[in-house]
Amino acid sequence: MPQKIENAVALVTGANRGIGREFVAELLRRGARKIYLGARDPASLADLVALDPAHLVPLKLDVTNPADVAEAAKAASDVTLLVNNAGFAGGQGVISAPDLSTARQEMEVNYFGVLSLSKAFAPILAKVPQSSIVNVLSFLSLVTLPSAGTYSASKAAGLAASRSIRAELIGQGTQVVVTMPVQVETDMGRSLPEPRLQPLEVVSETLDAVEAGIEELFPGELTRSVAAAFAADPKGVQAHMSTRLPV
Repeated sequence: MPQKIENAVALVTGANRGIGREFVAELLRRGARKIYLGARDPASLADLVALDPAHLVPLKLDVTNPADVAEAAKAASDVTLLVNNAGFAGGQGVISAPDLSTARQEMEVNYFGVLSLSKAFAPILAKVPQSSIVNVLSFLSLVTLPSAGTYSASKAAGLAASRSIRAELIGQGTQVVVTMPVQVETDMGRSLPEPRLQPLEVVSETLDAVEAGIEELFPGELTRSVAAAFAADPKGVQAHMSTRLPV
């Protein structure tokens, strides 16, 4: 069911930069009561926390570390909105990559990280009448970009997991919202072609979706135009994407 952002208690993973920082800022603007900021290095959150120490709580959280996840669930046991934003992109092909280490890291963060946090916080979210999980994925959950082939695979896995999580948690009233933008103006996205979405576009529309009860969205006009082309001719869009081969 839809959830109001006002008075929500949120946890944002990967809160120290890019889309994560924008989620924190927009949650504050919309009246969230408390926001836990997850990052591997809490020191990287100091300037952000200083903006509103009464509402912002830093957490040491590497989403690939089971001990960190367990500690976060203990420390943030009042969460009503979980934003799985942490992501990793190695920018490698599937066959051309020198080894599988990057592919494994992408899966650890983009797939197992989503699973781990969702599983740890599901019992916490079940305690309140309105709760949500937001999974920040990518349009590459649906199509493959060979120059980022293993990243595409990890985001596709994240989408499949999100749909299963949604089915399992619907009975407890926790909605699962998936947002799938195209390239965004962040450190991770600056190697991708222009034009690029602004992080605020992604965050604002995603939080609107939480409040409207929308399960899956393509934020920003740029993403919607690509999604419309994909809906009309999925093979054609994939064929175009397939021309972007690893360097």
